[in-house]
Amino acid sequence: MLDKIRIQEFRILALIEGISYLAFAVTMPLKYVYEITEPNYFVGMLHGLVFLLYCLWLLVLTLKKEWSWFRGILFFIASLIPFGTFYIDNKYLKTSISS
Repeated sequence: MLDKIRIQEFRILALIEGISYLAFAVTMPLKYVYEITEPNYFVGMLHGLVFLLYCLWLLVLTLKKEWSWFRGILFFIASLIPFGTFYIDNKYLKTSISS
């Protein structure tokens, strides 16, 4: 039961991380085209915090043997790619929760 709660929390964190990463698609043009820097600053701070939490939670789940090291590394690499966390959510995390 506790394992499913941890994975569910990680799933929510992965989705928030993916959304914060995609928010840069809005704030980067604001910063570099229109020279409005504030949204990019706040999105960057939020994304940095969420990314660190994502990595920490991923490390905890990997060390607790919820997943193999291969899967942990795969999930980390997915966090660096746009839409990557959405892919792992759909392919791996939904099935972990339901089974």
